[in-house]
Amino acid sequence: MRTDLHGPLSAYAARLHATAGDQHHVASPLGAWLLLAVGATTADPATAEEAAAELARALGTDLPNAAEVARTLLDAPHPLVGSATALWHRSGQGDGGPAAWRAALPRTTEVGVLPDQAGLDAWAREHTLGLIETFPLKVSPQVVFALASALATRVSWATPFDVADARALGADTPWAGQLRRALRSPSHGHRCAIVNTARAGDVIVHAAPAQTTDGAGLVVLSVAAAPQVPPAEVLAVAYDLSAGAADGAQPAGSRSLFDLPLGETALWTLTEERVRTHARDGREERHTAVLPCWSARSEHDLTAPALGFGAAVDVLATAMMLRVEEFDARQTAVARFDRYGFEAAAVTGMVGLTSLPPEGVARTAELRFGHPYAVVAVATDARADGGTGPWHGLPVFSTWVAEPEEVPEG
Repeated sequence: MRTDLHGPLSAYAARLHATAGDQHHVASPLGAWLLLAVGATTADPATAEEAAAELARALGTDLPNAAEVARTLLDAPHPLVGSATALWHRSGQGDGGPAAWRAALPRTTEVGVLPDQAGLDAWAREHTLGLIETFPLKVSPQVVFALASALATRVSWATPFDVADARALGADTPWAGQLRRALRSPSHGHRCAIVNTARAGDVIVHAAPAQTTDGAGLVVLSVAAAPQVPPAEVLAVAYDLSAGAADGAQPAGSRSLFDLPLGETALWTLTEERVRTHARDGREERHTAVLPCWSARSEHDLTAPALGFGAAVDVLATAMMLRVEEFDARQTAVARFDRYGFEAAAVTGMVGLTSLPPEGVARTAELRFGHPYAVVAVATDARADGGTGPWHGLPVFSTWVAEPEEVPEG
């Protein structure tokens, strides 16, 4: 079964990414949302009515549903997306009184005495494949409890990228002049499209699937719009399109290349040639994509009221019978996208020969990711019985790519 989280998570992602604006950054809205949802498991609206209502608004769903989603995801972890949560309290504080809040937590949530800073840093390293070395918050004597989440993935593409001259990004694009080499999608295994959207007009889309484990995988979706479209709109479109990415479906609104004029735009070059083709009506459509390598590391302040952490602190403090006067909330996120794979973390061939087919024409669109664009990594969770698991279709990490990197010589 698919977890009914896409709508609330997309809305939450819009608020979180808005705090970073159009700067190059990476975040895990899912990591932050899950942390709030773990807090929601302890909520008793009868004793923390105002905070519970505020937390529900931030989560975009009622607290029982959010709590159930958290338990479902964390207690049935995705094979390629490591996840962990923990709730620690100061020794002698928060371990008295009613224990109902403990029983409501996800089974995998670690509960115990607050570690020292070295212990927290070790927890961050352990649960992010070593990608994040330090915990995003410092533990002062004033800290009475801490709630943490970690998500991490390191995957290889099912089919690696080819390498192209960076000029293929487009002669008029700023990145073509900064780089020598870029990535080109292989002849098979990746998906590309030009999609018409209500929010951003025509956008270009590239989807790279990772190698799967028992039907579970990851699809990394890159979406670029015209340069004048605000980053928030491009990210929103990327989240909209991510809903079908896990199923390999052709995006709604995909344009036929034969409905577009030949020539160059800010996003693609469309050419036509005579070929041999089995395509219906003798009209074949081909797509390639050219993208840069990129990496990002970001620190996010999550204390804005709209992000819900103040309410989560109030809910937890009430459940644990602790007096809390102030709070702090942050996320550290890292990601890297290159020729052979993708990694990210956050702590919040036989041929058959036949006679030549009839002659026809083929159009080829080369999609150029030559200016800032959005990326969303979407989990797939297919099961042997034909169904899907709770992670299927969930956007796990998202990035606004504004600082490309050179393709490594190796």
